Amino acid sequence: MNPVIVRRIRRADASVITRLGVAGVATVHEAMNRSGLMRPYMRPLYPAARVAGSAVTVLSHPGDNLMIHAAIDVCQQGDVLVVGLASDSTDGMFGELLAVSCRARGIAGLVIDAGVRDSAAIAEMQFPVWSKAISAQGTVKATPGSVNVPVVCAGALVRPGDVIVGDGDGVVVVPRDLAEDVAARSEQRMKREDATRERLANGELGMDIYGFRQKLEQLGVRYVDEE
Repeated sequence: MNPVIVRRIRRADASVITRLGVAGVATVHEAMNRSGLMRPYMRPLYPAARVAGSAVTVLSHPGDNLMIHAAIDVCQQGDVLVVGLASDSTDGMFGELLAVSCRARGIAGLVIDAGVRDSAAIAEMQFPVWSKAISAQGTVKATPGSVNVPVVCAGALVRPGDVIVGDGDGVVVVPRDLAEDVAARSEQRMKREDATRERLANGELGMDIYGFRQKLEQLGVRYVDEE
């Protein structure tokens, strides 16, 4: 692929993005039939980090953050930078100064399948970042890549404008065209869970609520009493 920077992309409706963010990663993942989840090594820099926004994708080369700078230039307020790499890397490709730039531009967060540095400073400023590693290994700015092309980040395909949801459970990718439907299914799931939570709090067992006793019987599991 020839290097390219796509300046304009389609995004999901802002209200739909907000609804997905309220639902959170685990619920959204389940609502999409347990799909879209990035690999579990993608961890937030601080436990309370949360994000929901449209993906501006970046295809970079290991040890080179030139295209991250280029991507910031085309981001809109509320976007999430999603950085995929041409090959495996843990180099610290994003640091405090880039975080300051992102915050000034209204960028909601960063998801990068590589390393970040200045992690304590970024956490202190409460800029949401999910990364593969923390590393002080420096980078150059010399290799062309692309912005707003499909990328694979931590095992998940991300297209420009897909909705990214991140929290303490990881990161999930919602295809833009499915965002409204997934938001509705996530809300339905949360309502069911609210009802179940109340029943569990009142002492009922999941065994009875979910019909697991019958399931165990169908599977041939027997209860026995030892004397």
